[in-house]
Amino acid sequence: MRVLVVGAGAVGGYFGGRLLEAGRDVTFLVRPRRRTQLAADGLVISSPFGDARLSPLTVSAEEITGSWDLIVLSCKAYDLPKAIDAIAGAVGPQTMILPLLNGMAHLDELERRFGADRVLGGLCSLAVTMDQQGAIRHLNQMHNLAFGERRGGESERIKAVAELMGPAKFSWRASTDIILEMWEKWVFLAALAAGTCLLRASVGDIVVAGGKDILLGLVSESQSVAEAAGYGAREEVLDKSRGMLTAVGSPLTASMLRDLESGGPIEADHVIGDLLRRAQESALTVPLLRLAYLHLKAYEARRQREATPS
Repeated sequence: MRVLVVGAGAVGGYFGGRLLEAGRDVTFLVRPRRRTQLAADGLVISSPFGDARLSPLTVSAEEITGSWDLIVLSCKAYDLPKAIDAIAGAVGPQTMILPLLNGMAHLDELERRFGADRVLGGLCSLAVTMDQQGAIRHLNQMHNLAFGERRGGESERIKAVAELMGPAKFSWRASTDIILEMWEKWVFLAALAAGTCLLRASVGDIVVAGGKDILLGLVSESQSVAEAAGYGAREEVLDKSRGMLTAVGSPLTASMLRDLESGGPIEADHVIGDLLRRAQESALTVPLLRLAYLHLKAYEARRQREATPS
């Protein structure tokens, strides 16, 4: 199976690198700067599960000829339109697209461009970063990836993807209910991102400050939207989410907070805004999510204003 990984950043570089390390046929679609970096230093992974220095095949969008069997899409939501244009030449009649973005809006965008049959459901849980030299640093024991048919159940092509993943050094799982799992992750992530960005603090610091009810309220509001869509998180999953979001001393923050504090672009519309839109369509009142979204949009407005020449 020929695999095209879009980008060789922290997430795509880690999962794609582990597949390459396992002897799979992997090519990375990268921008010129990253391509030069990979040609000089290789794809470097530092991890508790083993370090690696690999020599990856790379391609630019202009160089794509023919189709790939599997395209792994791990870009940020705000880069999705460009990524869709970049992979267009690589999508053939049998191509599967495995997106690892958060939320659900990206599924609609991919389906509009490439058709429903080509788009799988997928999610990952990975604590990883990329340093200034381009090395990928895996920060803990978490490196999970799940994938499946959006309609649910099993299929021959999902079995083929599972066989591809087989020996790779990360935890993978073929899910028979991937959309539910994506919603469950979204409920947790939306609460985490909204809470830590709104209050500019880690979970542990928010709890110490007396904000436990805010975090639990965000979980409740996010869950109400999921329930209205028919994908409310299972109780055991909700209990785990609540526990993680109220743990005393927890250093946990959303990556969105780190992006915000560094002055970078954020996924406000994809993670929080789309949840708000769905809440409005279902006539739900979600004041905490709305307040967090306004906070994020005000940041984006200021960032755009400061970047615009006077």
